[in-house]
Amino acid sequence: MSTSSPEAVKKLLENMQTDLRSLSMECKKKFPPVKEAAESGIVKIKTIASRNTEILTALKEYSLEVVQPFLMGCGTKEPKITQLCLSAIQRLMSHEVVSEVAAGNIINMLWQLMENGLEELKLLQTVLVLLTTNTVVHDDVLSKAIVLCFRLHFTKDNITNNTAAATVRQVVTVVFERMVAEDERYKGIMEQTPQVQGNTNRRSVSTLRPCAKDAYMLFQDLCQLVNADAPYWLVGMTEMTRTFGLELLESVLNDFPGVFLEHQEFSFLLKERVCPLVIKLFSPNIKFRQGSSNAAPPAPVEKPYFPICMRLLRVVSVLIKHFYSLLVTECEIFLSLLVKFLEGEKPQWLRAVAVESVHRLCVQPHLLRSFCQSYDMKQHSTKVFRDIVNALGSFIQSLFIVPNTGNPAATNPPAGGSGSGNQGVSQGVPGAGAANGSLITQAAFEYRGTWIPLMTVSVQGSAKSTYLEMLDKVEPPSIPEGYAMSVALSALLDLVRGITSMIEKELAMEEVEVNKLRETRSDPGYQPEPGGHLVWEEMVGACWCGLLAALSLLLDASTDETATENILKAELNIASLCGRLGMVTPRDAFITAICKASLPPHYTLTVLSSNAVNLSNKGRSCVCVCVCVCVCVSNVAYSIQGQSVQIISPSSESHQQVVAVGQPLTVQPQGTVVLTAKNIQCMRSLLNLAHCHGAVLGTSWQLVLATLQHLVWILGLKPGVGGALKPGRAVEGPSTVLTTAVMTDLPVIANILSRLFESSQYLDDVSLHHLINALCSLSVEAMEMAYGSNKEPSLFAVAKLLETGLVNMDRIEILWRPITGHLLEVCQHPNSRMREWGAEAVTALIKAGLAFKHDPKLAQNQRLQLLLLNPLKELSNVLYADIRQKQLESVLQILQSQGDSLGPGWPLVLGVIGAIRNDQGESLIRTAFQCLQLVVTDFLPTMPCTCLQIVVDVAGSFGLQNQELNISLTSIGLLWNISDYFFQRGEAITLELEREEAALLKQAQEKGEPLNRPFHPAPPFDCLWLCLYAKLGELCVDPRPAVRKSAGQTLFSTIAAHGTLLQEPTWHIVVWKVLFHLLDSVRRSSTTADKEKIESGGGNILIHHSRDTAEKQWAETWVLTLAGVARIFNTRRYLLQQLGEFFKAWEVLLDHIQSAALSKNNEVSLAALKSFQEILQIVTPVKDSDKPIDALAAIGVPPVLMDPLSVSVPGRPLLRSDLLIEQLARCNTTELQVPILGEESMLEDSALWWSAWNTWYRVGTDSTRPPSGATDKLSFIPSQPFLTALIQIFPALHQHIKGGFSMEDLKMLGVILHGAVSVPISTEASPFILPSYTEAVLTNLQEVVLTALDVLQKAICVGSDNLQVMYPAIFEQLLLFVEFSCKPPQYGKTETKNVANPKYNQAEWVALNYVPFAERSLDEVVNLYHKTASLKAVINEKVLQNIIKTLQVPLGQKYACPSESTWKLAVSSLLKVLTIGLPVARQHAASRKFDTMWPELANALEDFLFTKSTPHDNVSIQEFQKNEAIDVEVVQLISTEILPFANFIPKEFVGQIMAMLNKGSIHSQSSSFTEAEIDVRMREEFSKVCFETLLQFSFSNKASTPQEGYISRMALSVLLKRSQDVLCRYVEDERLSGRCPLPRQQVTEIIFVLKAISTLMDSLKKTQPENVDGNTWDQVIALYPTLVECITCSSSEVSSALKEALGPFKDFMQAPVSRVQNGES
Repeated sequence: MSTSSPEAVKKLLENMQTDLRSLSMECKKKFPPVKEAAESGIVKIKTIASRNTEILTALKEYSLEVVQPFLMGCGTKEPKITQLCLSAIQRLMSHEVVSEVAAGNIINMLWQLMENGLEELKLLQTVLVLLTTNTVVHDDVLSKAIVLCFRLHFTKDNITNNTAAATVRQVVTVVFERMVAEDERYKGIMEQTPQVQGNTNRRSVSTLRPCAKDAYMLFQDLCQLVNADAPYWLVGMTEMTRTFGLELLESVLNDFPGVFLEHQEFSFLLKERVCPLVIKLFSPNIKFRQGSSNAAPPAPVEKPYFPICMRLLRVVSVLIKHFYSLLVTECEIFLSLLVKFLEGEKPQWLRAVAVESVHRLCVQPHLLRSFCQSYDMKQHSTKVFRDIVNALGSFIQSLFIVPNTGNPAATNPPAGGSGSGNQGVSQGVPGAGAANGSLITQAAFEYRGTWIPLMTVSVQGSAKSTYLEMLDKVEPPSIPEGYAMSVALSALLDLVRGITSMIEKELAMEEVEVNKLRETRSDPGYQPEPGGHLVWEEMVGACWCGLLAALSLLLDASTDETATENILKAELNIASLCGRLGMVTPRDAFITAICKASLPPHYTLTVLSSNAVNLSNKGRSCVCVCVCVCVCVSNVAYSIQGQSVQIISPSSESHQQVVAVGQPLTVQPQGTVVLTAKNIQCMRSLLNLAHCHGAVLGTSWQLVLATLQHLVWILGLKPGVGGALKPGRAVEGPSTVLTTAVMTDLPVIANILSRLFESSQYLDDVSLHHLINALCSLSVEAMEMAYGSNKEPSLFAVAKLLETGLVNMDRIEILWRPITGHLLEVCQHPNSRMREWGAEAVTALIKAGLAFKHDPKLAQNQRLQLLLLNPLKELSNVLYADIRQKQLESVLQILQSQGDSLGPGWPLVLGVIGAIRNDQGESLIRTAFQCLQLVVTDFLPTMPCTCLQIVVDVAGSFGLQNQELNISLTSIGLLWNISDYFFQRGEAITLELEREEAALLKQAQEKGEPLNRPFHPAPPFDCLWLCLYAKLGELCVDPRPAVRKSAGQTLFSTIAAHGTLLQEPTWHIVVWKVLFHLLDSVRRSSTTADKEKIESGGGNILIHHSRDTAEKQWAETWVLTLAGVARIFNTRRYLLQQLGEFFKAWEVLLDHIQSAALSKNNEVSLAALKSFQEILQIVTPVKDSDKPIDALAAIGVPPVLMDPLSVSVPGRPLLRSDLLIEQLARCNTTELQVPILGEESMLEDSALWWSAWNTWYRVGTDSTRPPSGATDKLSFIPSQPFLTALIQIFPALHQHIKGGFSMEDLKMLGVILHGAVSVPISTEASPFILPSYTEAVLTNLQEVVLTALDVLQKAICVGSDNLQVMYPAIFEQLLLFVEFSCKPPQYGKTETKNVANPKYNQAEWVALNYVPFAERSLDEVVNLYHKTASLKAVINEKVLQNIIKTLQVPLGQKYACPSESTWKLAVSSLLKVLTIGLPVARQHAASRKFDTMWPELANALEDFLFTKSTPHDNVSIQEFQKNEAIDVEVVQLISTEILPFANFIPKEFVGQIMAMLNKGSIHSQSSSFTEAEIDVRMREEFSKVCFETLLQFSFSNKASTPQEGYISRMALSVLLKRSQDVLCRYVEDERLSGRCPLPRQQVTEIIFVLKAISTLMDSLKKTQPENVDGNTWDQVIALYPTLVECITCSSSEVSSALKEALGPFKDFMQAPVSRVQNGES
């Protein structure tokens, strides 16, 4: 309810009436005047109430009268009445119904009461009500009221004192509030106030309004009173204390700063009165030095008085806070004083309150900024701001260094905070920590044995003072230990916090402004004016040294986690701020401090040490007092506030909890180092700094990362996948010990570390480069450390480079080169772990880069793709296998994941795959090869066709590597697959390549250079094939046989399968540059290959003896190559023939065939012949004159070349159109010149075939020529299969050259055939080639030799007559072969062993069994002679004579022949030949062409029938009889074919025949027959036939000449005479021998003679009697007596023969017939 509401007014009236009545009642007896006044007052009130509507106004009007009764009541001095009256007066006042006059009267009345000492509290209450409810009290009345309150303050009563003090304070406040309200009222009214001159009369207040004047007078007098001067306005003051005056001054200044700032009069008071006063009052404090009282002072120095000093400092704080702008100079003095009070010589309490005052300043960053602007930034001015900060730093350091005289506990800290430290605590200092000796660890600082506890002194950001608030204390309080330190710490932290947050806010605002301006001006480069920056930089520049010194020391000394955290936060904030402002030196200094604190004590870290030295050396022109960077290099002395102090690197860790023990990261092992909980805490701060303020770290990244690297090392964190760190044991580290606390922390730290590098994605480009440069230089250090040491290197930098790269993929271009460039260096490091990680990082980055979704896509951004792939290529230059392995594994992964989109990156990738060397080991090559296989199987269609050549090269290089044979072989398979791909996609590839070629050609022309590509100017697609062929060609001469074989097969298969795609000119290159080049290389290698035996093929592989030397292995290659080339010539002949130089190529090929055929290797030579055979199978078109000549035939179009095996359909195959066009084009005229073209074509062909014949002849001659001179083992003797093949070629070749085959050629052929057949066989091969001796089988060679001759004779047979002259030559050749049956040919002087009897002869070579061959040749001779006997050439050349002459040898040898069949065949052949030949001979008897033959024949028959050789002992009777039958046949031939035609035959010959028969008719005997066989063995039948023949011709009537009869007679005579002799001798010997038997021979002889006699007798009986000469009969009869003599013989065999002989004589036993002879009886 308000005081003016009707109800309140009504109540007021009622109360007043009640009060007046009460007063009237009280004063009724003692004080009647008062009673009357009261009653009249009642009436007055009623009247006012009834007459006025505005009752309160009316009351105020009459207030003098209304108040009078109460004033009179107070005058009574009766306590009860006085109290009643004062209450009533108060009620009136509260309703504001007291006028100015009434108020004056009230004050006067109160003054009297005061002087009488009555109702003092009520008085004070009344004054207060009077002054607070209205403004009617002014000027002197007001001053009187104020003095009244002051007077009451100094009474003896404590309660009154305190109440009065409070009232004074309130009244002073009211006075100033009135002035403020007055100013508010007049705010809108502009009034001209005359200027107040600064030096006008101090009391000139005429310009002030009433309330202002009161305030002015009051304040002025307060200053007078404090200064102990008389007041001007507060008249009546009897007593005043400075402390109270200062408190009042402070409250006015603090509560009403506006008054002093807005009114010049007040400002004047401040400057002229307050400041001098303060300075004057400070003087005792300034002059006083603690401890100086010990020495005799020159003059008595007033001791500082705590209450005054403390209040002065409060005033100063207010002055500085509010009136700094007015009192710049004065504040400079105050601040300098404050700084002085912090000095060590001042009393502890003074320092404590001073530090509280400084703290008050420190929480006002804007004020601090003003200091900086006003002093530090002005020339010739005290650097106040810097001094404040430095003073705080010095103050803190002094607490540690200067022994605390007031507190011995400081040097000897008690456990758990007991002892004297507690005395301070128990005085109730706020937040002093644990009391009563409990064992809670108290937060404290400890440094070099000095222990200072830490207390909570204020909430952060506010300066809550303790001693500045002790207004009731008169004596200086005892300052608890650690209090000053705690305040100083808070001051520092608040200072940092305030400055950093202020500057950062302003920076943020500036950024917003700048961005707005940039948008409006559309100028992205716009920069603001640097005004604000200068102040900020000056502030930081001024304070950083001091801050660093203090904070570092505190950080080192701190034992409390929270305190440490706060200090770290401060260092971190200021470092970040310095970074934002671009102040490198301070930034680095603070970061160095945090880094040092993170590391173990005395830890040597070059980066930090050198940085600290740099800091101490950097030009600190802005810093006058050089403050210690206490974490810097040991034992650097600094001067602090003029004192020289030595501060050493972080102190011992005695007061810290050790959480980890690890190894330092050094080159040399140096024992272990310990990490404390604080180190870990600092590390976290460092991480936080890097994480949150990475953008401003710049070059300090180096420091931060170096430190983190060392910490990570000590903690044993190792990098894992993607570069993130994982807790792991160091390889060396059994010495790493971690507590459980830190173990649980490790994953967190590792995670923060990872997040730190993840956050690099938010850094700008420049900051990112700083980070990367720092990581790179760290890594360089780690690399240097790892040189020459096999211990685990630090991989921190490499791992983090990887992490940084991975999170910045979106802008990878800007950091790619520095990161990968460095990592590539790491990959070349000798330490394997280091390398491994370098490679891991590079490859992970490349894979991530390729997989990242770039914008624009990688496929469209060729430059970026090549940039990403380039390091992969660079890795190929690294020599270490593990790196290449990693590289190739990643290539494999890239192919599997991004193979489809590599596009222009293919050459690089293929380059990497192909960069293999033989020294790289199997596994590497295997991995690389996997990549290639993947490329060939999956990616050929996706890559640009220009890369196909690279694929071929790479596949080829895998073929050529010699580490892994299987890979070489598989790569050849890949080349085949690639060729298939070319074949299938030919058109597409051609188009793309031609497009590319056109572009390249254009570029080359623009540059004026020729187009540089292999095999130019062949079309690009053909070049691709040529590259493939060339690569296969290289592989065909690889040192390893398996590779050569596979490559050769592939090359020829490819050319065969896909050669049709090549254009004609390209074939020229294929033939000359690929095929012949290959043949040359192979021939060269084969001829120079080593003949040393290879023991085994590596591992346990056994090598077959046919491949156990390099030479043999090369032989296989030569074989394959030659066969392949020959096949191509065969299958592509018509294509090749159009290339122009075909004849030359043919010659070259033949040359290769010849050199191969003549090589000393059976395999090669044989294969060469097979190739020769193959090229001879080429069909040559035959001119068919019988067929109707059509146009095509007329121009000699040959039929298409076909594989001879596949031709099954007879007739001419279809014509090839290209060939046809070519042939037509060769017609020079429009008309068809039929014969010319045909001839030309034929001529060309025949030249080829004659060239082939010459080659064949050379090969044949050279290979069959026997070695000259004595042969040693080195001489080469060709194998049978080779010779067989060689001769086999002749029929095919003869097909083509038969038209011109001459006698000369035939002779040449004969030499070769003879030579070939003469060649012996090596002992090893003989079992496989030779038939067993008993088999009469020809070897293949012998067969083909005969076939060759057969082909020739058939050709002669069907050929023209003039060819017949060749028959004799063929006979001659065959007869030569026939001779082999008895006289095997000798091959030079080569020693051979007889196949029949090998065991007696150990020669290397076995002579063939020539018998079957000779016999077959003989058959051929007979057959041929049968056909040709009557031919002129055969007759003229005495073929028959030659045959007989040749057969003479086996016939003569008969049983001595190597084979029995030989002489038998010889006989039968002779018989056949003679049967045919003798009639011819008789026919041409006249021409005498056969004259020479007869003696030969006679000799032959003689030698055969009466051979000097004897049959073997073991010949059976049956065999003997068969042999005898053959002899008989010969005799029969004589009797049928010769003797009947004796008149056509020379007489000598007939005589020889008769002599032979004569000889045969006498039993020839053999001494070796058994008795039982004797009758069989005597050739009885033969003798008979001879006898009969002899007798037949002897006694025949036809004997036309006496000569013949003479022959017969002579023969008989001889026969009988001989028989007589034998019989006589036998009889004589028998008698003489007595009982002893005669020698076997003699018995046999007699038996034979007896048989001959019986035969003779038989013959004589059969003959016509007239044909027998009488003399003959006499001789026969004369035998009889002798025969009878023999009867006595003892041998039964002789007896039986004798019987047979005597039997025929019965025919002579008859009565004689009388005959008349010559007329006589």
